[in-house]
Amino acid sequence: MAGSTLASPTVSPLPETIGGVERASPAGEFWRRFCRHKLAVASAFIFAMMLLAVAFGPLLWRVPINDIDFGAHLEGPSWGHPFGTDDLGQDLLARMLYGGRISLAVGLAAMLVAVTVGTAIGAIAGMSRGSVDAVLIWIIDLFLSLPPLPLLLLIIYLFREPLKQLVGPEFGTFILIVAVIGGFRWMQVARLVRAQFFSLREKEFVEAARAIGMSGLRVVARHILPNSLGPIIVAGTIDVAAAIIAESTLSFLGLGFPPDTPTWGRILFDAKDYLDIAPHWALFAGGAIFLAVLSINFIGDGLRDALDPRTSA
Repeated sequence: MAGSTLASPTVSPLPETIGGVERASPAGEFWRRFCRHKLAVASAFIFAMMLLAVAFGPLLWRVPINDIDFGAHLEGPSWGHPFGTDDLGQDLLARMLYGGRISLAVGLAAMLVAVTVGTAIGAIAGMSRGSVDAVLIWIIDLFLSLPPLPLLLLIIYLFREPLKQLVGPEFGTFILIVAVIGGFRWMQVARLVRAQFFSLREKEFVEAARAIGMSGLRVVARHILPNSLGPIIVAGTIDVAAAIIAESTLSFLGLGFPPDTPTWGRILFDAKDYLDIAPHWALFAGGAIFLAVLSINFIGDGLRDALDPRTSA
């Protein structure tokens, strides 16, 4: 009809009550679904306690992490040293709390790198057709075919000293480990995002957005990406756990942080020669890694169920 304008389709708001029962908000529905996963709820509580402990524990337990006391070496747990001491008489509780900051920070930072890079590349591949998508999926497959651990060791060996001289030993090692771990974890996220974009870009609401003149970038930002956040969040929780294990592995192999910088992996590495006479030394470090990774994996399971619209009410 002449003079008519194309208006964006309007969606009638859902009723506040369905059959006389008050309808839950999206946030409330998400929380209800998440709470049905009892292991995820318990794991979220445990992981939150671990975060609080490493964040505020060193402020309350003010024992120097490198305070050497040869008269108290390899002591078991006691009131003075709740986690015992190592071979130099250093308090293990103080070192565990400080090292937890680094280990968890590496896991979270590497996850952000992997999710950011993977989401960007997956989105470009998912919205492209032809040669662009073919080249990007070839790059993804190439990185997936590379053996991660040998390359991690090689890259850290080559670039650790230059970064130490440039920004300092601890911060330089942190940047390098985060970049390397995140650089070998983005491919799974990219493939997941690419598949989500392939599925969503043909949906009716995306076609409607294009029909009213919305640009491609705006369609992605307002419609496609928000509907892909569920799988991305779940993949992110998996990457946190994988990054913590990778950092612990590098520290255990002696290519992580400097010896005077305790991380859970470094503490476990130092304890390996004293398992028969001081098992507590390895028990607390290994238990912290195990508990953090297990909690994060269960949280990911709960988030997957809560974000899946096909989950039964």
